[in-house]
Amino acid sequence: MRSIAICFSMLQAPRGRIHGLANFCWESFHNLSRSHVNNSSFKLLASKTYGFEGSYSRRWTRRPMTTKTEGRNKADRTARPPSNLVHKSLDEKVSTSTALNLNKTETSESQQVQYCGIQQMIAENKDLSNLVTFIIYDTETSGLSRKNDRIIEIALQDLSGGENCTFQTLVNPGCYVANSHVHGITTNMVCRPDVPRMEELIPILLQYVKSRQKPGGYVLWGAHNSFAFDLPFLINEFSRCSYEIPSNWLFMDTLSLARELMKSGGSNLPSGTSLQALREHYRIPLVGSAHRAMSDVRTLAMILQMLTFDMKLSLPNLIRRSSTAEEYINSKRKKNSG
Repeated sequence: MRSIAICFSMLQAPRGRIHGLANFCWESFHNLSRSHVNNSSFKLLASKTYGFEGSYSRRWTRRPMTTKTEGRNKADRTARPPSNLVHKSLDEKVSTSTALNLNKTETSESQQVQYCGIQQMIAENKDLSNLVTFIIYDTETSGLSRKNDRIIEIALQDLSGGENCTFQTLVNPGCYVANSHVHGITTNMVCRPDVPRMEELIPILLQYVKSRQKPGGYVLWGAHNSFAFDLPFLINEFSRCSYEIPSNWLFMDTLSLARELMKSGGSNLPSGTSLQALREHYRIPLVGSAHRAMSDVRTLAMILQMLTFDMKLSLPNLIRRSSTAEEYINSKRKKNSG
């Protein structure tokens, strides 16, 4: 079994349940504002002892971690029955006295799921909303072509906080990095045998997200310009490596929130909808280099708090604006065929 070294920085803060968007965002950002060097993180390095570009911690300990996981490789689909996450979470977490009327048969439940969608079910039911893990993510790539270019860096932050609430790593794309001038990541930095390739990274990523996920729960992924950039790249990488994105992962785009805010009018609006314009508008200090994955994740996590406050949005509001990877793919196909 191949193992890859993982570096940890431990934060002595308890991990709590999500009671509301404002509460868990505030706790997370309060920890960030106190100290940037003490944030818990999960950094994937190579098997050799190298420093990591853009490190945010002063103290690291090395621990081995295998890539063994119950991932969703397409080759395994015929070997195991399809899961029914919605039914499982309803059976475990939702009272039969709720408006979902769980006394109905599985057939009627399936029809209800198809009718209203997973997002609406979660948004309308408090018990299901409490099962959501909210992750901010960002990717850097070797270029702008979703077909030919590859992800070269990925970073995540679980907004519920706690131990190992962040994850980041460089990724070996196996190709030339044409846009180093954007993010500062060169071909020599990533095209090395000690930097994991995407097919090696996906099982680790699945395992990490599963470790942050509540039992029977959902994961809401948020990124800026996610639907036009980060999500298409993520979908292509999973497909290229013969993996499926889990059906309980929901994706939202904070760029659409910024555009909604701009359309709302008012005297105190950002100068634009870019991450930089929003950061400057909300007077958020830049930590690390702009256009590096973890720096952008930390910036967006703070911007999200401000956006949701200004727009009076709750977690259910954000869930209603999300879609699964399959829904995203189908909507693109429908748009292209039309």
